[in-house]
Amino acid sequence: MYAMASSHSSSPVPHSNNSKAFYKKGLETAQQVGLVRSLPDVCPKEPMGDSNSLCDEPSVVADQHKWTIYHSKVNLPAALNDPRLAKRESDFFTKTWGQDFVETEVMPSPYLLPITKDHFSLYKEQIALREKSHEKWKTICPPKDNFDRTAFTQSLAHKSRGDLEQVPKIFLKPDFALEDSLTFNAVLPWSHFSTAGGKGNRDAASSKLLQEKLSHYLDIIEVNIAHQISLRSDAFFHAMSSQHELQDYLRKTSQAVTLLRDKISQIDRIMCEGSLRILRQALTRNNCTKVYKKLKLMATVHQTQPTVQLLLATSEYVGALDLIATTQEVLQQELQGIHSFRHLGSQLCELEKLIDKMIIAEFTSYVRNDLNRPLDDDYHVIEEERLVSLVFGLLKQRKLNFYEIYYGEMITTAKNIIKQCVVSTISQIDEIDPEVVTKLPDQMRRLNFSHWFDLLKNIFSKFTIFLQRVKATLTVIRCVVLMVLDKNQRIRELEVMTAQKNIGRESNMDNELGYLTHEGLFISDAYSEGDLPHVATNTNFQRNASPSSSEPSGSDSVSDPECTTDSSSSKEHTLPSITPGGVEIIMNEDMKLTDLELGKIANNIQELIYNASDICHDRCVKFLLSRAKEGFLEKLNSSEFVSLSRTVEAFVLETEKICGRRSMSLRGALQSQANKFVNRFHEERKTKLSLLLDTERWKPADVPAEFQDLVDSITDGKIILPEKKSPYAEERKPTDFLTVDGQKYAVVGTVLILIRIILEYCSCIDDIPSITTDMLTRLSELLKYFNSRSCQLVLGAGALQVVGLKTISTKTLGLSSRCLQLIVHYIPVIRTHFEARMQPKQYSMLRQFDHITKDYNDHIAEISAKLVSIMDGLFDKLLSKYEVKAPVPSMCFRTICKQMAKMHEAIYDVLPEEQTRALFLRINSSCRLHLKSQLCHLNVTNDGGPQHGMVAADIAFYTGNVQALKGLKDLDLGMAEIWEQKR
Repeated sequence: MYAMASSHSSSPVPHSNNSKAFYKKGLETAQQVGLVRSLPDVCPKEPMGDSNSLCDEPSVVADQHKWTIYHSKVNLPAALNDPRLAKRESDFFTKTWGQDFVETEVMPSPYLLPITKDHFSLYKEQIALREKSHEKWKTICPPKDNFDRTAFTQSLAHKSRGDLEQVPKIFLKPDFALEDSLTFNAVLPWSHFSTAGGKGNRDAASSKLLQEKLSHYLDIIEVNIAHQISLRSDAFFHAMSSQHELQDYLRKTSQAVTLLRDKISQIDRIMCEGSLRILRQALTRNNCTKVYKKLKLMATVHQTQPTVQLLLATSEYVGALDLIATTQEVLQQELQGIHSFRHLGSQLCELEKLIDKMIIAEFTSYVRNDLNRPLDDDYHVIEEERLVSLVFGLLKQRKLNFYEIYYGEMITTAKNIIKQCVVSTISQIDEIDPEVVTKLPDQMRRLNFSHWFDLLKNIFSKFTIFLQRVKATLTVIRCVVLMVLDKNQRIRELEVMTAQKNIGRESNMDNELGYLTHEGLFISDAYSEGDLPHVATNTNFQRNASPSSSEPSGSDSVSDPECTTDSSSSKEHTLPSITPGGVEIIMNEDMKLTDLELGKIANNIQELIYNASDICHDRCVKFLLSRAKEGFLEKLNSSEFVSLSRTVEAFVLETEKICGRRSMSLRGALQSQANKFVNRFHEERKTKLSLLLDTERWKPADVPAEFQDLVDSITDGKIILPEKKSPYAEERKPTDFLTVDGQKYAVVGTVLILIRIILEYCSCIDDIPSITTDMLTRLSELLKYFNSRSCQLVLGAGALQVVGLKTISTKTLGLSSRCLQLIVHYIPVIRTHFEARMQPKQYSMLRQFDHITKDYNDHIAEISAKLVSIMDGLFDKLLSKYEVKAPVPSMCFRTICKQMAKMHEAIYDVLPEEQTRALFLRINSSCRLHLKSQLCHLNVTNDGGPQHGMVAADIAFYTGNVQALKGLKDLDLGMAEIWEQKR
């Protein structure tokens, strides 16, 4: 049976006596087997270690005399026909390999061509003649006893079928098993057996009958089995007869195979063993080199912690962080699984957290020392290399809010600067006793303006130096951030270019690089890396591109299993470090900061420079408001406040120049104080003007030389205050008139003071431009007040009760008019002065000057009308009693001429000649109207009669007297109009 089983699993052997054909067929079979065995090795794994590890299977050549797995044979039919099973299992394969084993469609083999009928055409042509001959002899010579054998076979079949029908069907079931209780009871019924007495003989007979029945069934089965064997006896006899012949063939085949294996073994020993030994030694050498480099890398990693400690001792935080990051990368990629380094990763993480705290503490200490050093004229950054290193470390650790630390230190330093300046100033003043006044703000409020102003200027100078230092430091920090941003962009561009070059290089390598496959061995592993420069060049790139390279397998590897890494790790690794203060740092890609984050940090640092200016201004505002309590700043005179304003404005402009942005807090505080100053300034001058008007006697005042110089300083419409002359200058006598642009103005003393006040308003806006609009409103209010108050005192005769004047004379009226004219003369100059210092959108406020001019001109016109009305009343009183009679000239005209002369005498020295002539023309017109009316009433006409002659004599007397007055010589009185025209 074993021989039969072996014959089923053996390869077919040609039935031929030719030994050459036998060996030829065996060699072809061996070659085919070799081709099939070599298919899995087309893409072998990269080997490591001895040649025994190249393949786990035994060699059919080298191990032919040893017992191997190839000697363990199993007959597939015997495995499938398990005698312990009732029937063949249909799920023999599916129960082990799953349901997909049966249903999965077998893909056609790429190595086999599709077979068609055309492939058998040659075979059919070769056997066609033999097939025809076989069919011919088959019909001519039928088989012997074919008819008798068939009939006999059929008769036996009918007989055996009848016998088998006697056998119960239960014995023929495929699931027949006596272990089943129902089957057992059906075959051996216990009802026929009983142990009760009286039935023993019957039970024995039943048992014997049952035994004979079963024996009969067995005989029937055996007869049928013998019948079936007899039907196949020819096949059995043929198999037995050919068994010896098959054994001879197998023996010859075995001898041929043994001979072939001996020859192959000799060929392997002579031709291949030496070459393979060379390859194994080269591979071993490469493995040893890798182990050496791995050990060298481990030694370098082992020195990480001492090296980090040395770097931290010299404040090289960036170098320490880079060393930690590189070591962690090596531990995760190159040294993963090393038992001795199992705790090093966590230790490095803790060390990195410690470095984070150290960097923040060091940066805080640096900022504090930098900001709190003495404020001299040194604006340079101290320890710039240390600052750069700290900033790189903070960026690398993503501590992006480090500028908040700087912001807090700036606030603290600004407070300390003011405190130190106040303490230094107070300590130099003996009048302030610290024991009596304990609080520093109270001591500061005890300073007079001179000392306090010097203190303020000192604070401004200190803050200026402070801002310059802050700007220099923050500029260095911002440059570092911008440099990292620029480096990131350049690295990104370089990576793109490198990737494009590597893609082209890989395509060239695929065409040029050849490899030899022999049980999983690469040519690249048979040589050192130095022999393949173009491959070694791309080792690092390939490692980064595919870090999960195939690992070697085998028990004979030289390296320790825990130290095993990919083949690309043979490249030597060095841990980089950062040189002190170096800015060429090639670790920007490890910072993992996006361009958006770096840009945001740069903007925040720039904003920090602006915040520094705001902080200084805010502290100065608090200092200013602290001194402004109890109205100190409001009580300053104009010169002191102007000095304060100029100093503050200069500081604001200086900080704007340093920081690049204007801070408004200090200017706003100054504006608030300026508004209070304006209120006090205006109220003082309005009160002063009111007191002067209430005490004004309305008489022409002597004009001191300083007032004339003040007026003379206003040239070409520009207000320029004269410089104060030394007390040793020659004194000049006052004049009776104020000369303005060649005209003489007789004015009262109040107007002289008003002119000075107006110029003070104009000068104030030059020094404090921010109060221009407020000053314009206040000045307009002041001018309106002077106009209305002077009207009340003169035209309203308020001066009679306020000052105690006996009467408001015509000279008083003329003097008042002339004073108003002087103010009107300067209003356009004042308007131009304010307009030059205002924004175009504020020009609408200048309309107030137009209203003031109109009010003043109306007032002047009212004064002129008042003078005319005074004479008009006199004419009405005198001419209403006029009679045409002797003597000539009449008393009426004598009185009129006398009053006219008094009027002229009163106003001639006050009003200019042109205004005097215009006024007397109006007075003359009034006189003419009243005379004409009286003549009509008296019915006197120019008929040449006696009455006409007397009237003409009076008119001649009147005309002569009026024209005899100074400045009225050529005045055309038009007295001929008193006579009515004849119709």
